[in-house]
Amino acid sequence: MGPDNRSKKIPRWQMKNRMRRNSVFTPTQIGLMVLLGAITLTMIVPLLNILAKSLSSPEASKTMSGLAIFPREFSLINYKIVFNHPALMKSLWNSIYVTVIGTAINILLTTTAAYVLTRPKLLFKKIIMIFLIFMMLFEPGLVPEYLVIQKLGLMGSRWSVILIAAVNVYYLIIMMRYFEEVPESIFEAAALDGAGHIRTLFSIVFPLSKPGIATITMFYAVVRWNEYFRASIYLVRAKDTLFQVILRQFVILGDTASIVGQQNLFDYNELARIDYAALKGATIIVAIIPVLLLYPIVLRYYAKDVMGGGVKE
Repeated sequence: MGPDNRSKKIPRWQMKNRMRRNSVFTPTQIGLMVLLGAITLTMIVPLLNILAKSLSSPEASKTMSGLAIFPREFSLINYKIVFNHPALMKSLWNSIYVTVIGTAINILLTTTAAYVLTRPKLLFKKIIMIFLIFMMLFEPGLVPEYLVIQKLGLMGSRWSVILIAAVNVYYLIIMMRYFEEVPESIFEAAALDGAGHIRTLFSIVFPLSKPGIATITMFYAVVRWNEYFRASIYLVRAKDTLFQVILRQFVILGDTASIVGQQNLFDYNELARIDYAALKGATIIVAIIPVLLLYPIVLRYYAKDVMGGGVKE
């Protein structure tokens, strides 16, 4: 008889391998999770600290460290100043107007252009694409753009900011990629049923390209909401300026008069005790709230990968 296999001892290295396979996480995975968690904290803690200071009383916020994430002596005085400032609220509504109208125009022009450029029988398609890519790589510059806005009589109008960035070529190419994934047989069936290009675009292509449309909508909306450079040049009147312009003046340039110097909502003693760092925090929180509300709406599409839209044959 051969030796009893049950009496053999399993080598120690095999036992370690079995235990490692049976464990939920390997040491490498745990190390990566700890590292990613630490990186995440470096992003989340500063935001929580800003939020905590903005919700604290001026006296308490001045004593809070950079790692404090909970409010002390809860107070809404900072947000009261922000939401009761006439010029600030006017600029906030201007930003909302530019973002909503501008994004709608962006999506309409980008999707229609992408549809046209993906049609197989389009004449001079290669020439048009070469021209668009050339314009994407070599922008004309600020001076010619300024002269065009001036000649069109759009100086001081919110439409100068809206129309100057009506189509982004990079986003147009992304949208073309989604439209190209729609099988040609669907277009042929739509044509046989008597559907024109507009009906085909809105009733067939749009529903099949929701991930792409949602993705570029988020891209466009974030760019529109964060617009400040062109707005500071073209919107010369204070009543037409955007929220990000005032935010930059206050947070970066330290122009406190843009926030509290033009209102009589509080007496002098109350304004004198304001913690401007906490007030800056409240202004920043107001500026990022719309973006935070937008992300959950399109997150399920955005997470699928930018180039993963369309359908398959």
